[in-house]
Order: sequence, then structure tokens, then C-alpha cells
Amino acid sequence: MAIEPQEILDYWFTEPVCRHWFSPTPELDQEIGDRFERLWVLASEGQLDHWMTSAEGCLALVILLDQFPLNMFRGRPESFQTEAQARTVAGVAIKRSFDETLSGARCAFLYMPYMHSEDPDDQDRSVELYERAGLQDNLAFARHHREIVRRYGRFPHRNAILGRPSTPEELEYLSSEGAFTG
Repeated sequence: MAIEPQEILDYWFTEPVCRHWFSPTPELDQEIGDRFERLWVLASEGQLDHWMTSAEGCLALVILLDQFPLNMFRGRPESFQTEAQARTVAGVAIKRSFDETLSGARCAFLYMPYMHSEDPDDQDRSVELYERAGLQDNLAFARHHREIVRRYGRFPHRNAILGRPSTPEELEYLSSEGAFTG
């Protein structure tokens, strides 16, 4: 399996795929699983850590560890399994100033593992990163995610997937029209 980081980036940032970043389809979920699940396993085992020597390599690892599981394992606990690893990779990229070489959506996806975290400090970092980069659309979503974590200490929409009991307040929120459901 000789896939290079650029193959992931070329796939993720093409029109047919980017059109479904935030409105996925079962077909896209299946395609990502078929094409990249074996690679995700390698990344989850640390076998692709050598990719962290470039901005593109870090970004490809973040997409592989943070975004692809949300598609491949939609509605299952595995969809969140490698989030912490994705944050570690993003942190390495930021420390090495790789984020400063990425623009627009590429930079936004590098920062996304912080937005996906249920840790309040990570949420603050997410807002700070999007703000500093001037990514206004992403910043609005980062602030929204942070407010959910501040209010509930976690993302209530993950409770059922992760087998966590929901509080009455979370259940009320989840049944509201404005609930974030992932």
C-alpha cells in the first residue's frame, strides 16, 4: 500500500468530494472506507508518522485520522477513535509553522481536530486558531462548537454513539430545532 500524502489531498480537495464535506452521502462514506480504511489502520498504529515532516504530510494525516473516520464509521464509536492522534499531528504542524503555508480550506481542516474535541481548552484553541487565520466561516462554527462543549461539557449528539447516558437538559437540546447533530 504505497499511498503518499498528496493522494489523500488530491482526493479530499476535489470538487465531487468537497461538495459533500458537510453533507455526506452513504455512497461517499462507502467510497472513503473502501479506499482508505487500511491506510487509516496504518495511521492509527503510528506507521505513517513519517509524514509529519511537511505541511502536506501533516494535513493528509489529519484528514486521515480526523475526517475519514467520521465517514467510514458513521454512527459508530470508531468514528472518534483517532481524534486525539489528529490533534497531536495538528499540534506538530502548528509548532513547525506548517499551518502558515496552508491557505483556506486546507488550513481549516488542519485545525479541525481542535473543533472536534470535547476538551474546553481545545475548543478555546480552535477559536483562537481560526480567528488568527482569518477563517471567518470556520470561526463561526468553532464558536458554536465551543459553546456546546461549554454548556454540556461534551457534544450531546455523541452520547448515543458512545453509549453515554444523556442528561434531561441534553435530551431537550437534542430534540430542539437548533440542535447540532454532527
